[in-house]
Amino acid sequence: MPKDAGIGASSKRREDIRFLTGTGNYTDDINIRGQAYVHFLRSDVAHGKLTSVDTSAAQGMPGVLRVFTGDDFADVGGLPCGWQVTDRHGQPMQEPAHPVLARGKVRHVGDPIAAVVAETREQARDAAEAIEVEIEDLPAVVDMKAALADGATKVHDDLTSNLCYDWGFVEENREAVDEAIKSAAHVTTLELVNNRLVANPMEPRVAVGDFNRATGDSTLYTTSQNPHVIRLLMGAFVLGIPEHKLRVVAPDVGGGFGSKIYHYAEEAFCTFAAKALNRPVKWTSTRSEAFMSDAHGRDHVTKIELALDADNNFTALRTETYANMGAYLSTFAPSIPTWLHGTLMAGNYKTPLIYVNVKAVFTNTVPVDAYRGAGRPEATFQLERVIDKAARELGVDPIELRRQNFVTEFPYATPVAVEYDTGDYNATMDKLLEMVDLSGFEARLAESKKNGKLRGLGVNCYIEACGIAPSNLVGQLGARAGLYESATVRVNATGGITVMTGSHSHGQGHETSFAQVIADMIGIDESMVEVEHGDTANTPMGMGTYGSRSLAVGGSAMVRATEKIISKARKIAAHLLEASEADIELKDGQFSVAGTDKSVAWGDVTLAAYVPHNYPLEDLEPGLEETAFYDPANFTYPAGAYACEVEVDPETGKVTIDRFAAADDFGNVVNPMIVEGQVHGGLAQGIGQALLENCAYDEDGQLLSASYMDYAMPRADDVPFYQVDHSCQTPCTHNPLGVKGCGEAGAIGSPPAVVNAVVDALQRDGRDITHIDMPLTPSRVWTAMSQG
Repeated sequence: MPKDAGIGASSKRREDIRFLTGTGNYTDDINIRGQAYVHFLRSDVAHGKLTSVDTSAAQGMPGVLRVFTGDDFADVGGLPCGWQVTDRHGQPMQEPAHPVLARGKVRHVGDPIAAVVAETREQARDAAEAIEVEIEDLPAVVDMKAALADGATKVHDDLTSNLCYDWGFVEENREAVDEAIKSAAHVTTLELVNNRLVANPMEPRVAVGDFNRATGDSTLYTTSQNPHVIRLLMGAFVLGIPEHKLRVVAPDVGGGFGSKIYHYAEEAFCTFAAKALNRPVKWTSTRSEAFMSDAHGRDHVTKIELALDADNNFTALRTETYANMGAYLSTFAPSIPTWLHGTLMAGNYKTPLIYVNVKAVFTNTVPVDAYRGAGRPEATFQLERVIDKAARELGVDPIELRRQNFVTEFPYATPVAVEYDTGDYNATMDKLLEMVDLSGFEARLAESKKNGKLRGLGVNCYIEACGIAPSNLVGQLGARAGLYESATVRVNATGGITVMTGSHSHGQGHETSFAQVIADMIGIDESMVEVEHGDTANTPMGMGTYGSRSLAVGGSAMVRATEKIISKARKIAAHLLEASEADIELKDGQFSVAGTDKSVAWGDVTLAAYVPHNYPLEDLEPGLEETAFYDPANFTYPAGAYACEVEVDPETGKVTIDRFAAADDFGNVVNPMIVEGQVHGGLAQGIGQALLENCAYDEDGQLLSASYMDYAMPRADDVPFYQVDHSCQTPCTHNPLGVKGCGEAGAIGSPPAVVNAVVDALQRDGRDITHIDMPLTPSRVWTAMSQG
């Protein structure tokens, strides 16, 4: 029977009340008395020398308080990168400066050149149009391979080339992999593109800077997934503000998908300008600005080779990837195609030898960083596509080829330096096949053919690594921050609880699921637990929310803090009940003496903690509040199997997804309804990448898909009703909740399922088509059909 409360219950999301009634408090809702507004003048060319920026006319226009240029930031640090990658030769990556406002050159369309602060938005925008900018055009570098050619124009003149790093992993395996591929019974090769995407969260980015002259304190209100990290990066490395003099607040945030992890120039500018002008300064991005200033995602070009022996066992895997960094290094950009991608190339399979090479390249495009899944979707897509191609070349069942090569014994140390603690990939595949009604496929195929349509079935598996950890290991790999999480649990005198977390919620339902965990541990009603997040002034230092880490890492910190609370409360209860602490049990909000009917309620114990009349203070200090930091021992490894059925119109190339099923292993599940919603959202984004979305530049570096007129987002009629299941649970062995991440799974597992299904439909029609690059738009599919 489903639970009606606590861990395992589908408790309704309490935060939805304010969201659905229009009473949420987003950053754009924050308006401070006397605030001014900023408008950024952005480059309309991709690459050029700034020869002149004349702000005199703008400075004299109505309402203008000040016009800022790059010269105003000459003594200010640039935006820092949070991860340093060492290349396969042992050399650190090339790391160019990233100024708040452009100085000397512009390097992508949207690069901010100047900023006008005025009394109103309209005055700031009008004045920005009066700024006269002279730019000497330089050749734009857009294609990654061309960017590495001899004589290519350099994006950064002070670097030796446009190569950020040439990373190899595991370098010691390289010769063995080459030899295994050379001597293999069969080698399947596939070249593919993982298309560039724009995150497009519902809420655009916003920043409000404020300065208190009396105290010297600065405050930034911002749309961030990790306010403590923003405070650290901006305070210490950009503006030189001590952390105790800088407060960062991220209130309700309307989605992020990775794009709100990073520290952006607009945040630093508003904080800087507020102090310079002694006025609050506000910026709200337009959707057009978002397309050319929010970090983009994906953008890999890969060649992958899979070697098999005569019995169809995988023997080796080799990949060569070009990863686009854009014009500057975004906060975590270097880690995405390396440690979050290369380490997942084993997938669900026991391939003994793997070598991954990644060349990260600077181009005159918007910086690229994590987007939902962050490296894991790129790894899964290339691996699952090449396995499907291999099965077709060998004439074997793609499902059985996967089963034959599944990892079946755990823990399992992969050849790419991670260790899977638990999993059951056959179980998720069995569940998937039960869901998709495989026996009825032929009838559905015949019905499609009768209606003049082609039908195909695509199946694939995925595994991902969530809650990247531990801090000491990732520090050795180049991380410039810890990756722990924190929680403070404060119990009030009457038994209510406030949990303050370093994690951040921007759609995940933390206020509900975190409360479920705490309430379940104590045995009280969930309504007695409140969750606070997003304000560095009243939450412990934490790393925020990304990489499906919140429950596995942040939730574990809450568990540890609550365990401390219960331990102290048990001592108080022992005094109240005149019993040994060892005999005190806690169940359903009651402390009792084992083997007796003596008990005391949770609320009585918490009151005694603050009114300590009944126990000696020399043994226990008053109060009931504890803090814990949790640094995981390992990643968590959710995994699953996905299936997609499509119909293809041979006359137009249009693909329609008829069915989609997802069987996931997320370990223990706290709130099944929230998990299902997270999977649904991820599936929609993965389907969007597979069929619709594509961020494109022309050869001059002009963004061709700069609005929703040209960038196709998935709509309700583009996605089917999903079948999702998470009943195959192998709990994580190294966190106290036994949970794994779930937020990115759908976006990781769905793109290869869609592409596999389309290729299957075309091959069933007798066409010699082995691959089509995403997105599989009608024009791309029709063109492939006409040529195949």
